[in-house]
Amino acid sequence: MTTQRMEAFTDGVVAILITIMILELKPPAGATLEALRPILPVFLVYVLSFAYLGIYWTNHHHMLQVAEHVNGKVLWANLHLLFWLSLVPVTTAWMGANHDAPIPTATYGLVLLISASSYRILQNALVALQGPGSLLATAMGRNRKGLISELCYILSIPLAFVSPWISDALFVAVALIWIVPDQRIESRLAGPARG
Repeated sequence: MTTQRMEAFTDGVVAILITIMILELKPPAGATLEALRPILPVFLVYVLSFAYLGIYWTNHHHMLQVAEHVNGKVLWANLHLLFWLSLVPVTTAWMGANHDAPIPTATYGLVLLISASSYRILQNALVALQGPGSLLATAMGRNRKGLISELCYILSIPLAFVSPWISDALFVAVALIWIVPDQRIESRLAGPARG
């Protein structure tokens, strides 16, 4: 089967997750700049989570651009990823409301870790289905950014009990390294057009 339905379904789920997150943001209680102070942590966590969902969405899109087909195993791997991403809004709200508490921060890190692992499982299932000589397999190669990300998430969980701010810095650092879409795939897509 083709990738179109899976991609459309994923697009819809990510759009719903972003909508749920924005509905959690409440307007300030007053009309002054001081009224923004209580909602600033919630807003900053929302921005971070929006960036993460955007990163997953863009990289998922790029990955499916070079995948020719999917099977049941890939569909289930995709659902597995979407399940963990569906927990981003609740952990975002919890961490935003308790920005200096270790347990919400560690939980946010755990959800990010399992989401990253789920994405890797999906990627591996797609590569296995497309074959070792496929464009996707050659584009994937070594996934250093993915491994660094997972290591940062692993560290963020215990470090949240030392200082949630350290974990927050790790979350931001990972988001920053992923803001640019996966160049391995884009370079493979652009390569044949030049020749």
